[in-house]
Amino acid sequence: MAVNGETVLVEQKISRLSITSESGSMKIEAESELSIEDKHCAQKWGFKVKDLYKLALRFYKEKEGKAVHLSYDDKLKLVAYTQQVVHGPFKAENLPPLGVFDVIGRDRRVAWQALGNMSQGDSMLAFINRLEELCPLFDSFVEANKRDLEEKERRLLEVKEREIVEAEQKALEEEMLKQQQEEQARQEFQRRQIQDALNQQTFQQFKAYAEQQYPDNPDQQAVLIRQLQDQHYHQYMQQLLQRPATMPNNRTALADDDVQNEKTQLLTNGANLDADESEDSQAEYSPISAANMWTRKDIREFKDAIRREGGDSIIKVGHGETVTVRVPTHEDGTCLFWEFATDSYDLGFGVFFEWSKPESSQVSVHISESEDDEEDEEDEEDDEETLGDDLERGSGQEGQPGGRNLVARPPMSIVVPVYRRDCQEEVYAGSHTYPGAGVYLLKFDNSYSLWRSKTLYYRVYYTR
Repeated sequence: MAVNGETVLVEQKISRLSITSESGSMKIEAESELSIEDKHCAQKWGFKVKDLYKLALRFYKEKEGKAVHLSYDDKLKLVAYTQQVVHGPFKAENLPPLGVFDVIGRDRRVAWQALGNMSQGDSMLAFINRLEELCPLFDSFVEANKRDLEEKERRLLEVKEREIVEAEQKALEEEMLKQQQEEQARQEFQRRQIQDALNQQTFQQFKAYAEQQYPDNPDQQAVLIRQLQDQHYHQYMQQLLQRPATMPNNRTALADDDVQNEKTQLLTNGANLDADESEDSQAEYSPISAANMWTRKDIREFKDAIRREGGDSIIKVGHGETVTVRVPTHEDGTCLFWEFATDSYDLGFGVFFEWSKPESSQVSVHISESEDDEEDEEDEEDDEETLGDDLERGSGQEGQPGGRNLVARPPMSIVVPVYRRDCQEEVYAGSHTYPGAGVYLLKFDNSYSLWRSKTLYYRVYYTR
């Protein structure tokens, strides 16, 4: 494994001989332009002659007289080699004259002259070989430098590889971000198409309701219309997402694009399905008239009066909860009135009418963590009432196993859509004329609040 790693390093850094002798040999074979001396030196030391000579010269200057002690003759020979490398063969006419007492200078020139016409490369090799013979520490010095050079090249290679990986990762992240932005833009375009189609269908209805709530305030009318449109869009999308799971001919293997296309087609070509179904199911019932709503400033007096009356007219609506007050129509009444306020925060409020014959005139309060939980509880109550004593019989009834003869929930009409009211600032009140026999559902919605609970003060009554 080590040899393979060094071989890869040699292929990547073929211009530098900084590996073991075996790897150096492979590299030298690849570089046919190297001299024979360089090849031999690289095989033995891992360096070319010139690079190895520089190391040897540095070793001599650093260690001579400290870790290495040479004789006078050995020093003369080494100096002569260095002069031959720098200046070439000895030429007396090119040198300055020596002093009478410069014995050392004269000895050095004699040793230099003895080298004759030795080439520069041979002089380097001679200096290296002589230093190796005289100083056993030279081998360790060369090996240490070779390891340092290999480590530097390894680190440099790691840096370059890391830069390549980071560049590829950055390019991938940019591509993913671009795809995410394109997907968000596509979803936003589709959402706008769906919402525009829904707004065209409901604008006149919501406009009439807003004009009734704020007769002389166009700004408040526009705000209310926008709130109603947003709420209607979210409700429609929830129904649209749930519809494939309940349809008998559900195509569960649709691709994502097919699902989106089917949603768009349902909206553009059949967005009136909900209205048509509701008209068919409620054709036998009287039309729902608009409710009257107004506000009062005597919020403190109202809450004091509710406290004095006592009873169940003060309710704590927990965070994430929806409180539904079920008020059956009374045989002696023709109109329902309601009033409510809170202590410190706003609260969602809406009124619905359930087309079912009241079994009693008793007002009841139901608390659920969400609208879905509340509907599930009502479904369970309807199932239990429908089953009655059949639960104990253990046999089916009308082909239903286990005696469960389920009855569809009664139709429901929207009297006042649910949206948030600033009932902490003033008392909200309203009235609605009975459309017939049934049950009013006053919904106080705090499902949007994750932390705050609301204290609700309310009053409901009927008149002739």
